[in-house]
Amino acid sequence: MANTSVQTHAKVSPSLVKKATISSACFMGLGQVLFLKEYVRGAFLMIFEVLMILGCTPVFEFGVPKSLWGLVTLGTPHPELPVKLRDHSIFMMIDGIFMLVICAIFIFVYITQIKNAKKEAEKIVSNGKFPSWAETHNDLSQNAFPIIGVTPIVLLIAIFTVIPLVFSALVAFTNYSSPDHMPQANTVDWVGLENFRTMFTKNGLGAGSGWFKAFGHVALWTVIWAIFATFSCFFVGFFFAVILQDKRIAIPKFYRTIFILPYAIPQMLSLFVWANLLNGTLGPVNRTLQYFGIISKAIPWMSDPTMAKVTLILVNIWIGFPYSMILITSSMTAVSSSMYEAAEIDGASKWQQFKSITFPLVMYQLKPTLIMQFAGNINNFGAVFFLTGGGPSLMVGGDNLSIATQAGSTDILISWIYKLTMNSQQYCIASVLSILVFVVLVPFGLYNFMRTKSFKESEI
Repeated sequence: MANTSVQTHAKVSPSLVKKATISSACFMGLGQVLFLKEYVRGAFLMIFEVLMILGCTPVFEFGVPKSLWGLVTLGTPHPELPVKLRDHSIFMMIDGIFMLVICAIFIFVYITQIKNAKKEAEKIVSNGKFPSWAETHNDLSQNAFPIIGVTPIVLLIAIFTVIPLVFSALVAFTNYSSPDHMPQANTVDWVGLENFRTMFTKNGLGAGSGWFKAFGHVALWTVIWAIFATFSCFFVGFFFAVILQDKRIAIPKFYRTIFILPYAIPQMLSLFVWANLLNGTLGPVNRTLQYFGIISKAIPWMSDPTMAKVTLILVNIWIGFPYSMILITSSMTAVSSSMYEAAEIDGASKWQQFKSITFPLVMYQLKPTLIMQFAGNINNFGAVFFLTGGGPSLMVGGDNLSIATQAGSTDILISWIYKLTMNSQQYCIASVLSILVFVVLVPFGLYNFMRTKSFKESEI
């Protein structure tokens, strides 16, 4: 047996590791086919590289694929050609990004197969023999299953998540806007950080443009809106949840059902109804108050900037507090009744029970949810758009900034992005704001994810 082992080891040259690694580096899968006798895996890898080579042709110039070259240049103006035959900069950008993602996947697979070839060769040299067909089949089936299962997910994420995100970010570094840079009539150009200078400096695109002032007001109101919208709904919901848990309240289920109705009705419909109710001249609210002599002139619910913001927060409470009430009621039912019984025996009042038992335990459970509600309210497009439409006009120092920037007094960043995109087609400026919203929201998402039980268990 010992002699057989020595002979078997002699059949495998230590140079196999070097040969397999170098050949795999020269052409994907070559080391597996020529030296490792992994013909199926090697064939798939070689086919993959051949398809990549064919897919990258025809070559434009300098050995660079046409789609990548288009991402660099974004097309060449051809005013002599009909509009339909001119370069479409945006399509060229998307094609280039798609090719970059494909190339990144290819490079990852290329490096991985080189490392795999080296690892397999070292294993063969260590064992002194090539694996049998049964061993190869068993190893391939075990390793291939997770790869086959994950590959479709990775491809879908790359196509439907990574590419749109990268595209949205790159638009911020172009002049993609109406009327001078709209494909296909005109090409789009790379402008570097010009759009960021426009947004974050006082004299961007001319001293009277007002972009910096508009951004400051909208960004500040977005933060204020998110804080008030989150905590007002949460604590009003907390209040009603605690009240309806009290045993002295008759038919609490009936009241709970009534309070849930605003949440059950589609938000868009509710906001349209409120917009009509609070109409400054013909709204039933103002006309009713005037009829009973409570007010002498109509309240400018949505025509005065300050009043419009207050109205927005109040209507949002009416729509949003039922969701918080449901969450808090569910959390309160998980609190053991024995804790309240022990507190009553010790002579604790209802307020003391709430302060020392209910509030800490509920906040411990719902703190991540509260953080995510705050992040969601930063992007709460519907509440602003369907009630006030972002209006009234944003007046700063006697200047109407809404004319040049499309920003309104109650606009938050997401509704401003919508206006810049759909109304004035200032896609490059809207992309700058989108990057800002993304940078602000990512920390909240990561914080909430890292506090989940699954993340903590995976760390262990």
